[in-house]
Amino acid sequence: MDVAITGSSGLIGSALREHLGASGHRVLRVVRSHGGSVGATASDSITWDPAAGTIDAAGLEGVDAVVHLAGAGIGDKRWSPEQKRVIRESRTHGTTLMATTLAGLTTPPKVFVSGSAIGWYGNSGSTPVDESAPAAEDFLASVVADWEAAAAPAADAGIRTALIRTGIVLSPEGGALKKQLPIFKLGLGGRFGSGTQMQSWISLNDELGAIEFLLDHDVSGPVNLTAPHAVTNAAFTKALGAALHRPTSITPIFGPRLLLGRELADALLLTSTNAIPAALTAAGYRFIHPTLDAALADLLG
Repeated sequence: MDVAITGSSGLIGSALREHLGASGHRVLRVVRSHGGSVGATASDSITWDPAAGTIDAAGLEGVDAVVHLAGAGIGDKRWSPEQKRVIRESRTHGTTLMATTLAGLTTPPKVFVSGSAIGWYGNSGSTPVDESAPAAEDFLASVVADWEAAAAPAADAGIRTALIRTGIVLSPEGGALKKQLPIFKLGLGGRFGSGTQMQSWISLNDELGAIEFLLDHDVSGPVNLTAPHAVTNAAFTKALGAALHRPTSITPIFGPRLLLGRELADALLLTSTNAIPAALTAAGYRFIHPTLDAALADLLG
């Protein structure tokens, strides 16, 4: 299968390239053009410029699948009005460009796997939420709603479109876990606030496995990419400390709020979401790491 990937230099995208290549697929990277020019590049690359609204559509003709992962990091910078605009537009502009381009191809792909996030559900407490739950009304939920809506042209054109609502991806190579490891290894890790907030996580291996699963299984619409068993922040803290053989305590929230700003810190650290992978489970996906202890043992072993 020929699979084109945007965001191929990120944590998930770079790992997905290797994973799909090892599975025998031919991977094409959709890369940013320089100076706004879009055209011929390396044989394994397709150029695009979402800001300018340009893309090498010819390079996408005949590919079997597109996995769209591009977008600015949620926690890269404090949430100023400008940064919020960047977060939203880096998702909506790129997704709109890709979806409308695929819809207009002579030979479009069979499947479009488009990035999304469990931010759709907002602060939903401990109540389990599946893909049928309505969107929340906070900033991240509104971003996700716009992000998913931008993929509609592909679905409307008859391309099977899966919207992957990804949870906290666990990998020592990047993301939240990489940032936590140095602190926890020093024995300074701790829960935030009450620690009762639910964390919907997924190992990087299952993130990759689920995406590959979606390429050739008849699943469309929103799909939660989360492990079957979410845990509280307190339980996550305890499990990570145990995996590293280090004590844990309580981490004051005022530090992250000072560093990141209250809105971003609270969204990242205090939001409670118990998202269950109903669509994946119903389709028959079998998790490599269904439990947190198993995931941490493998990832940190």
